[in-house]
This record gives sequence, C-alpha cells and structure tokens, in this order.
Amino acid sequence: MSRVSPERDVVRVAAGLAPSAQRDVLAGEEPLELRIDGRSLVVTMRTPGADFDLAAGFLVSEGVIAETRDLVAMRYCAGADESEVNTFNVLDLTLGRDVVPPSRDVARAFFTTSSCGLCGKASIDAVRTRSRFRAPDISLHVSSAMLSSLPDQLRAVQSVFERTGGLHAAALFSATGNLLAAREDVGRHNAVDKVVGWALRSGKLPLYDAILLVSGRASFELVQKAVMAGIPLLCAVSAPSSLAVDLARETGTTLVGFLRGQSMVVYAGAERVIT
Repeated sequence: MSRVSPERDVVRVAAGLAPSAQRDVLAGEEPLELRIDGRSLVVTMRTPGADFDLAAGFLVSEGVIAETRDLVAMRYCAGADESEVNTFNVLDLTLGRDVVPPSRDVARAFFTTSSCGLCGKASIDAVRTRSRFRAPDISLHVSSAMLSSLPDQLRAVQSVFERTGGLHAAALFSATGNLLAAREDVGRHNAVDKVVGWALRSGKLPLYDAILLVSGRASFELVQKAVMAGIPLLCAVSAPSSLAVDLARETGTTLVGFLRGQSMVVYAGAERVIT
C-alpha cells in the first residue's frame, strides 16, 4: 500500500442511485519529527516523500541554514510501529560546524506560522531582518503570457493530485518559464519547503532568477518562505491574504494572484510583469 496515496473503504452516495461500497484513493498524511543531533526540534504533518527536501527547506525558511554546506547529513532513525517496522517518520539532521543550532523557540514559531498566527508590522520587520539574502531587485522581468502558461505546467506534473484530488503543489520555474522542480504535499507550506529544500540541496540558493508558483492561495507564510529563499516573484492560482500583500510590498517581492487562464491580479511589484 502506498503511503503517499493510501486506499480506504468508502460508501459512495449519489442521487437516484443505490449506495455502493468502493475503494477510494486518499492523500497520505503522516507526522514527521525533525531532530538536530538527536534533539527533537519540530513535528509537522506531511505527505510522505521528499522528506530530505522538506527538512532542508524548513531550516531555510526558519533562517537556520542558507547554503548546501550548512546541512552536513540527514538520516532516518527510530520510528517503528507496533510491528517494529520503521515508519521513516523521524529524521535526524547534522548541521555544519559553523551553523548555530536553532533554539527551542523555532518549533513554537513554526506552529504559529502554520496557523496564520503572525500579524502586524513587527512580523514583517522580523522576516526582512532574518533573511540572509538581499531584497530582490527589479532586474527580473517576465511576460504576462509566460506567467499564464505556468499553472498548466504545474497541473501536468501533479500526479498524486490526479489520483486523490487532495494535495497542494508548489513549483519553481526559471525566468523563461522552464519547470525546475515541483513537489506535492497535504500542507501548502510543506510543498513550498520541499521545492526550497531541493534548491538548497542542488546548490541553487539564492533563487534570484526564479518564479515560485503555488496551487492554492498565497498566505503570509508563503511570501515569507519566498523571501527567505531569495525568490523575487510568487504566483498563486487563488487569492492572497492582506498580510501577504503587505509583506510582499515591504520586501520588494512581486506577488501575483488569481493566475488563471490569460488573466491575473498583480498585488505587489507590478514593474516586473510585462504585458
């Protein structure tokens, strides 16, 4: 049975038809505990797969690491079920010698961010201060026609969503619209962490010439993750939140929402989008 898309028995009910017992494919969701040198850091719910990317991206988003050499090793460790079978739900990380380990407050900050608990000017200033990369300039220019082509490219590689209809997705594109990496996850923030983690592990940070596309709405924490990775342009197929727009404007990030068909709404940084 696939942990990414497990099956469950269901009863399908439709008007005019008798209820029928069927098997349904669902989006997998399991906890992942991240440890630093054996010390528990955080537990997050995620769809199994690309766990190394998720761990690396999480540490980038929290300002702990910014270069490939900052993360020396990652390994699965204890995490057996009642049958003593390894569930691969505990990941132990080893940081570089010069990396300052995250404090215990990181876990609390992560849960607050995930539940949209951050607000106000102080939060925006904190994000701008914590990022190791300079604020993106406006040298990156993209056409609106190219941006309009990105959702279809992302949709074409959402293989698990195709089976389950229950996953978020995030993708990185080059400035010319070429797909660099795409990841799916039950959590939209996890999907972004996974593509950012892929970039760190591939030696591609900062992503000054990249475009981040998310399959849902653009929230504060997603703009925050873009800023922490040096991404100048974030696109979403749905709406942004008010604080996401505020953070994008404060940090010089281009934020595009409602990217559907040939239309879009540019909420910040419109000078990068050429019509």
